[in-house]
Amino acid sequence: MKTLYISDLDGTLLDSSAEISVFTRLALSKMIENGTRFSVATARTAATTLKMLDYVPINVPIILMNGVSVYDIREKRYLKTHYIDPLSVSRLFGSLRKHGITGFIYTLENDELNTYYERIDTEQARTFIDERRNKFNKKFTLCKDFYNLMDQPVIYFSVCEVKEKLMPLYEDFCKDENLHIEFYHNVYEEGVWYLEACSALASKHNAVDFLRKEYGFEKVVSFGDNLNDLPMFEASDECYAVANAKPEVKARATDVIRGNREDGVARWMMENAYKKDGKYI
Repeated sequence: MKTLYISDLDGTLLDSSAEISVFTRLALSKMIENGTRFSVATARTAATTLKMLDYVPINVPIILMNGVSVYDIREKRYLKTHYIDPLSVSRLFGSLRKHGITGFIYTLENDELNTYYERIDTEQARTFIDERRNKFNKKFTLCKDFYNLMDQPVIYFSVCEVKEKLMPLYEDFCKDENLHIEFYHNVYEEGVWYLEACSALASKHNAVDFLRKEYGFEKVVSFGDNLNDLPMFEASDECYAVANAKPEVKARATDVIRGNREDGVARWMMENAYKKDGKYI
């Protein structure tokens, strides 16, 4: 049976240092080289994801920004992307101004992803930028006012802040039926949450469906830990929560496996995605 194994990154495939351990990297590489079809589905962009996947020979397009884009690593191009319609972009900018919150706006044109910010007014924003600049050489562009981006092809918005401050903005975003909203805990910092918005057509569920149909997968097995992985679970035939996953994720999972600090995904695959004749599937 042609099976796709697909994993979330942060809190699932990555360890507590936001890296792929040597064991997981070697195990995945061995399985992929022997025929296992493996991919990832993450809230991250291509710039950070590709760096993290160095030396892992991914053989299936990856899902980025919670399903906004499907990206072909080998051809280095976006296969499918959902854009936010201009009216929703305007409403989103209005909500940010109303609540005095800013964040990061992503645009995509001619396979080039751009990340814009208006200001850095929180420690979370500074950490977000510094990590991605220093570790992944990611480029950020200062924008005086997000409204100046109204003629740009906007695909994503993201902000990381304490949950209480983001709640009014979250409730505002949810009023727009043309937006898909993700609101989930930052696994690296207690009390801090991510709020992200994209087209209502974009989700890990829809992106998994696209991979299933486009590449003829008969079965999908997924791995996750956080609330933004639930749409992917719904699109899968089997879904596994790592031991450190949120209770809501464990409740929806086929089973619970070892945690991200214990190489849970790689070890489960070594034990379960293996044929008796010694060939990985």
